[in-house]
Amino acid sequence: MPSPRTRSTPSPYSRTRPPNLLRWIAITALVFLILVGLAILIFWLVVRPSSLRYSVDDASIHGFNLTANELNASFNLTLRADNPNHRVGVYYDTFDVEVWISDQRVAFTEVAPFYQGHRNVTTIEVDPIARSVPLLTSVADNIKHDRTAGVVEMEVRVRASIRFKVGLAKTKHYTMTVDCSPVVVHLAQSTRFAKTYCDVDI
Repeated sequence: MPSPRTRSTPSPYSRTRPPNLLRWIAITALVFLILVGLAILIFWLVVRPSSLRYSVDDASIHGFNLTANELNASFNLTLRADNPNHRVGVYYDTFDVEVWISDQRVAFTEVAPFYQGHRNVTTIEVDPIARSVPLLTSVADNIKHDRTAGVVEMEVRVRASIRFKVGLAKTKHYTMTVDCSPVVVHLAQSTRFAKTYCDVDI
């Protein structure tokens, strides 16, 4: 008689298991993520970083002249930069200031690099100048209308490349943008300027 056929059942222990190397990599990655998260948490608890604060404390215009849709003017601005952090300093590697009127840039200037320590208020005085700047017709019309009312309404924008300093450590570069609007300057110097607070984005 032919012998009965038998069917073997694979043992559950014979299934392929994940290689030990992959398991080790996964565990290492998990531990690394946990350590990074703890480091960030500890940094925040120790440093407690606060946002930088900016304002335009004073503004005036000299030599204001608009002829044939060309603008000549000197914008004298006093900016207030407030770093309220107890343990964070700020390196300003570039610092550009622009004056915009009715969505057109009319003046620009640069500030030399500087460092701002922790819990420090820095006053930045700049004089962006418009020299025979050709204006869009709509912008010139808005300026003429405002001038009739005795004011010039403008926007001051700051764009800076910054690094933060905590102890001996320095961060990578970040781009900071500051938007101060509306900055209303009265052409009659007898009228006191009203401080304008700015929106800061990093």
